[in-house]
Amino acid sequence: NMSSRKLRHVEGRRVLDAAVRQSRLRKQLEALERDNHHDDPHQNVPQLTHKLPTFTDGETGRRRKSKAEVRIKQRFRRTFAALLEELQNDVDARSRSNYVSVTAPPSKFPERKFCAVCGFPSAYTCVSCGARYCSVRCLGTHKDTRCLKWTA
Repeated sequence: NMSSRKLRHVEGRRVLDAAVRQSRLRKQLEALERDNHHDDPHQNVPQLTHKLPTFTDGETGRRRKSKAEVRIKQRFRRTFAALLEELQNDVDARSRSNYVSVTAPPSKFPERKFCAVCGFPSAYTCVSCGARYCSVRCLGTHKDTRCLKWTA
């Protein structure tokens, strides 16, 4: 029965089962990934460091970067994705610990749960969709703007 898999009506409330909740969560994360794929829009804005006041309290001994050094760094700047690709292609890096190969053991503590609205630690779960919330105010925001609005 397809309709019982997707939604179940309990006391006039729509309630999603665990499989549909996971599917919705995966779709929301994929939408965020698609939305956040672009580069920094401010990367080509010139930095006006020479006009800003310098607040040094007698700091000496620091070498100032030359303009040529800064230009070289700007010219050969690489994205994070390019650095990861370079690590994967580097034979020597495979034998050493690096960003890709380092892992941590599973935590001994239970998974922390955060509010889907504000990000604070949450103690409550929405009965309909399973999203977490921390207060009545966040529950109201969730019900008005998020809960079951984009169920596919």
